[in-house]
Amino acid sequence: MFVSSSIAGETSGELSGNRSAPEEQHPLTVLQIVPRLDMGGVERGTLEITEAITRAGGRALVATAGGRLLPRVIKAGGEVIAMNVDTRNPLNLWQNARLLARLIEDLQIDIVHARSRAPAWSAYWATQRTGAHFITTYHGAYREDLVFKRRYNEVMARGRPVIAVSDFIRRLIIERHQVAPERIVTIPRGADIKVFAEETVGNERTVKLAQQWGLLDDPRPVIMLPARLSRWKGAEDLIDAADRLRAMRGDDFLILLVGEDGGNGFEAVLRKRIGKLGVGGIVHLAGGCADMAAAYKLASVVVSASTEPEAFGRAVVEAQAMGRPVIATGHGGAQETVAHGSTGWLYPPGDIARLTIELNKALNLDPSGRAHMGLAARARVHSRYTVAAMQRATLEVYEGVAGRTFAKLV
Repeated sequence: MFVSSSIAGETSGELSGNRSAPEEQHPLTVLQIVPRLDMGGVERGTLEITEAITRAGGRALVATAGGRLLPRVIKAGGEVIAMNVDTRNPLNLWQNARLLARLIEDLQIDIVHARSRAPAWSAYWATQRTGAHFITTYHGAYREDLVFKRRYNEVMARGRPVIAVSDFIRRLIIERHQVAPERIVTIPRGADIKVFAEETVGNERTVKLAQQWGLLDDPRPVIMLPARLSRWKGAEDLIDAADRLRAMRGDDFLILLVGEDGGNGFEAVLRKRIGKLGVGGIVHLAGGCADMAAAYKLASVVVSASTEPEAFGRAVVEAQAMGRPVIATGHGGAQETVAHGSTGWLYPPGDIARLTIELNKALNLDPSGRAHMGLAARARVHSRYTVAAMQRATLEVYEGVAGRTFAKLV
């Protein structure tokens, strides 16, 4: 369902400093606010919580400027409020705050859950005016390289509570913003273990993908880096490691870079590097992929080479849910999600020599060793990092803040 933001302009009367008492029977209503609903981790989290709210008998609203996930949010029972919340213009932020305040009153919104900094400011001002509860999810290790950035980022630490996506982010919030630890709830992101399970991915899906990528007649083991083509995701390091690995073992492996161009022309940079090193026969750019479960099933090992700390790193968890060993840079969320030597390996960021060693180690695993590591990886994900656990924990936060429960159990 679409709800036009123009509804705010149709509300009669002045805004009050305090909300009128809600009717007893109205469903627990949560408004999530996110700039756009495309295919990133923040957006997927928004969809997953929408599903959980509606399944629990609540009312799930999403304020956003649009995006490819809109149909899925609506299919999940969410109501989309079309708003220009992908702006950073200060005047527009104030205008959005007024619109949100009216929506809170009109739609009896109990909780506003902000997932991104610019719209979080509008949401914060609106909740201050109306008395609705303000929650944030601190999704990233936001940069503070400019003087005003810490102030800009600080709104994400104003939630009551603040949801941290990892213990790494929890520590960062405390250090940067001096938030009391009791105001922070750590709720890790997770894998959908119904989707990311090797036994549920049929051969027809992997054959289709292998054919698309030209792998049907290629017996070489696949090293996969699933990430948008952006400099900080470390694809250049993996290309350099491919050159070193080739010197160690020949061209008996294939590296697939699976992800869309980040929109900054970085794909051309990578192609130039591949050409310069002469590794075009072993490094392929596969482009985006709509069936990542099938992609992971084609991989022998999955790499996360991010040069900056990942707040959580969902791809690492999804690959382990598929029983794939992983190699990840040893900082950020990966230090929590990867058990070094048991479910994969960690290496120092930017250390191409060490990355090469770990890649060689992964390719040298015998079938028994690979199976053992895969089982350990799956067990770790199932016990700690599932979407279902993330959904339950988030609904519990909503209930605690609102002081009442959802109509149904999830």
